Amino acid sequence: MEFNVKTLEGKDAGKVSLSDEIFGLDPREDIIARMVRWQLAKKQQGTHKTKNRSEVSRTGAKMYKQKGTGRARHHSARAPQFRGGGKAHGPVVRSHAHDLPKKVRALALRHALSAKFKAEDVIIVDNLVAAEAKTKSLIGSFASLGLTNALVIGGAELDNNFKLAAQNIPNIDVLPVQGINVYDILRRGKLVLSKAAVEALEERFK
Repeated sequence: MEFNVKTLEGKDAGKVSLSDEIFGLDPREDIIARMVRWQLAKKQQGTHKTKNRSEVSRTGAKMYKQKGTGRARHHSARAPQFRGGGKAHGPVVRSHAHDLPKKVRALALRHALSAKFKAEDVIIVDNLVAAEAKTKSLIGSFASLGLTNALVIGGAELDNNFKLAAQNIPNIDVLPVQGINVYDILRRGKLVLSKAAVEALEERFK
């Protein structure tokens, strides 16, 4: 399918052909949801930890004699039922990551791109290059494209001036094409692709 290309100033810059296999799918929410869950689980640090009864710093001596007190039989004050004792079955340091087949991950990215395209939230620009690393001028360019909340995907190498100018703008994320992912696509309103990014995606899913 043909799609209009714009410049950073919002002017027309011709057309580009988009693959139906990448941008023309009927989006499946279940596949996208599986991918988001996989990404978020992988991002979790898993450093939560409580001390069990063998780790708390407390005497190991028997609290009082076994018989004759009329009270329950207890040994260590480190037991979970006592204040200051260890935590029973508490969280431990672990990885939250789980497996998701590579083919499902690739399919989820195509469905996420198709979902953005179907919602008319895709903008393609000819080049992501800034003459100077000035945030103010780039904000003006984004205003001409109607961008306030967007994920911007460039080619394999990002223009350094553009990257520096964009990093202080709130709700704007800039990534090279190899960093494109489902979670970032969905968390931003618009998806801005350079022509180089489109070509790289076409090559990737060929």
